[in-house]
Amino acid sequence: MRIQVICGAGASSTFVAGRLRRAAQADGHDWEVAAASVDRIDPFADVLLVGPHIAGRREEIGARAPRARIAVLPEEAFADLRGTRTLALVVALLDENASKGTS
Repeated sequence: MRIQVICGAGASSTFVAGRLRRAAQADGHDWEVAAASVDRIDPFADVLLVGPHIAGRREEIGARAPRARIAVLPEEAFADLRGTRTLALVVALLDENASKGTS
C-alpha cells in the first residue's frame, strides 16, 4: 500500500507522514507512507491524503494519481502527535471503498 501525504511544499506533510507511518507499523500495517508536494505526486499511489489548505486542488491532485483514494486531512491531523487519528482516517477510507466493491 502506497500512501502519500500531500501539501503545498511537502514540509508540513512530512510530520503527518512520519506519525502515520509509525502508527500504521504499530497497528501491524506494512504500508509505504511518504510526504510529497503537489508537483511530486506518485501516479501509482493507493491513497492520497491532501492538506486542508490545498483541498480546492483535490480534482487536479486526483488526476495525477487516477487510481488513488483521496481524503482531505482535517486540521487535527497536524496536531495528531501519535498518528492514530490519521491512521483511523485511512482505515475508514479503505473500509469505505472495500464496502463499495472498489479496490
